[in-house]
Amino acid sequence: MGKLGKKARKFAKKHLQSVLRQRRKTKALFKRKASKGGQNDIEEQVDNSVPLANGRSIECEGIENTSLDAVFTENDMDEVADASDSDGYLTEDSGCPDAGESETGKTLEDEIASSTYSAQNEKIHADLAIQKKKLDRLKKKDPEFSKFLESFNNSAETFKNEDEYSDEGDSSDQEQGDNDLNKDKGKLLTNSVINTWCQMVKEDHSQSALISLLNAYRSACHYGTESIGHTIENSETFCNILLFTLSNANDIFRGLLKMSSLKSTKETLQELKKAATWNSLKPLVKSFVRSTLFLLNQVTNTDILTFAMTRLRACLIFFLAFPSLMQRFIKATVHLWATGERPLSSASYLVTWDIAAMFSSNYLDTCLSKVLVAFVSRSGVTEIVDIKHMQFLRDCIVELCSIDVQKSSIKAVASISQLAKLYSWGVQTKKKEAVRKICSWEYVNCVDLWVRFISANISDYDLQSLFFMTIQLINGLAYMFPGPRYFPLRLKCIGWLNYLAHSGRSFIPLASLVLDILEYNIGKEGRKAQNAINIASVLKLPKQYIKSKSFQDECFHSAIEQLALHFAQWSHHICFPDLATIPLIRLRKIHEITTIESLRRMVKRLIDQVEQNVDFVQKKRDEVSFSPHDHQSVDSFLQLEKSSLNAPFTQYYRSVLEKAAERNLHKCGKISLPKQRNLKRNRTEPRKEPVAAEVDHPMVENGVADAKRKKRVTKVQ
Repeated sequence: MGKLGKKARKFAKKHLQSVLRQRRKTKALFKRKASKGGQNDIEEQVDNSVPLANGRSIECEGIENTSLDAVFTENDMDEVADASDSDGYLTEDSGCPDAGESETGKTLEDEIASSTYSAQNEKIHADLAIQKKKLDRLKKKDPEFSKFLESFNNSAETFKNEDEYSDEGDSSDQEQGDNDLNKDKGKLLTNSVINTWCQMVKEDHSQSALISLLNAYRSACHYGTESIGHTIENSETFCNILLFTLSNANDIFRGLLKMSSLKSTKETLQELKKAATWNSLKPLVKSFVRSTLFLLNQVTNTDILTFAMTRLRACLIFFLAFPSLMQRFIKATVHLWATGERPLSSASYLVTWDIAAMFSSNYLDTCLSKVLVAFVSRSGVTEIVDIKHMQFLRDCIVELCSIDVQKSSIKAVASISQLAKLYSWGVQTKKKEAVRKICSWEYVNCVDLWVRFISANISDYDLQSLFFMTIQLINGLAYMFPGPRYFPLRLKCIGWLNYLAHSGRSFIPLASLVLDILEYNIGKEGRKAQNAINIASVLKLPKQYIKSKSFQDECFHSAIEQLALHFAQWSHHICFPDLATIPLIRLRKIHEITTIESLRRMVKRLIDQVEQNVDFVQKKRDEVSFSPHDHQSVDSFLQLEKSSLNAPFTQYYRSVLEKAAERNLHKCGKISLPKQRNLKRNRTEPRKEPVAAEVDHPMVENGVADAKRKKRVTKVQ
């Protein structure tokens, strides 16, 4: 076979599978190396995707093995303290009252040193093995050289034995000195001794008693892990040490440093380092910080951790004095926020919020990266986690991102771009792995997070590009999965679009998505899985539930609620008769083909309310004299009626929300069906609080979320 021509070689270079495969490997390698850069590298990867000859982009090729939290871990580098740092033990004053002695174990510093020496020894042994092989070769080649080595080894051993006998006395003296140094490290801590130290610290400001107390606190934090430090007599003594130290550490240190401000800010840190007594008290503060970090990473009792996080909010300035320990503290706090129960999670979040809001922007970036990674990781086990807890974590992240919207929007753009690449990969390849990644709780929760972030901040900041990116992604996601098994995912997409339309004050044509669900003919009711199902807790419905009456009713009710919300947002707009024309035609057809009487009545009521509102708006529109080009007059159309809650369609929408709230209460088992009927019979006026608590809709929830955020910010400040 002859040599290929220039055009043939060029074609092969672009289109042969082996060339493309090698190009993908090198591209992935370069991408991993470039991840050590900053956020600008992420944006360049997002924007500069090079198309391939077959229509696919290089970026989509490597998305299969990329996790959704990869864009958040680019700059997430943990700083680790030096190995030469102490383990938190302080040399105590012999004049301070104490108890009996006990044996001591191996300290953390010894472990670090031994691990360092072991690594060095391995390297030395490897070098010696190489040299030994060389010597063995020389012995085989030159027998005289072998005899010379044997004579040299005999003389070296004789010299070594003489040296050992001469230094025997010095080594015994050194061992005696080490025993004297470790002698005061093993004390039996009783409750009376701890009370004496606490009294001396609080009343007399005794620094020697404070040192002894901090050593006792260190032993309590390490309790149960290894025999290190003092011995604690009983559980009462253990609780006494933790309660006093955590409750009074902030006041004690600030009193000794003579700090005037009680807040933790960057100015307070400068005042701390300028204090005359800082150099002498720095080891004490560092011992407290290191012991506390060990406590947070080791203890599993929720009450102890919640109390510790609550008290540590006032001590943040002392953690900030040690940047490497501060990084570890943020990591521990975020872990407790993501995995703890509601009280512990709330206390940990407040600490994280204080760190991000009050100190430098570097800590804000670190907090954002860590909470986003923790949120995505936690989303992977949503099937066994309370959905409300995930919503709480989501709302916490939205508040944290709202501290610096500009910096958070960069992360949002990178994340949405990553989600879009994954979606493009799924559309192009149609692989099961792609479908599984897209129809997953990690993917859905990421989209939900950025929808809430945009809705909370779009009125005050320029987020239009992110707004339209998200809408485009959600529309594609809604049409990607046809069929009734994916109705729960489609309803989530419709809810997101309603949120964005309400917050961005932009019209999004989502009525067709809702009407497709209402028009879908599932068929006769099946015999399997007649139990009720909560479609909010699933993304893909099991096959046995498709023909169940509970699923059909739930889908129908949810679709009607979303369509009513869509109409309610534009019920006072001058274009309402036009946007309702086609949905009314399709609703009438749905009313004709629906066989279940309760669902027919629901559709009929919606049709009547929409037609009534169309007549009302059309009548008001016929009376105006301005043209459609007069945007100011168009925006002010029916503003007085819109602010009133007595409009017919507004009353209808409120009744839909109330029924949805009652249905959710019944579904959760909080009230029985007879009690639900009594509530409906005895209702005299619309309720407000239960709707906001049980129904997920933007017109009520956005106002409640804003009020909670303002209240929390005021409380922290």
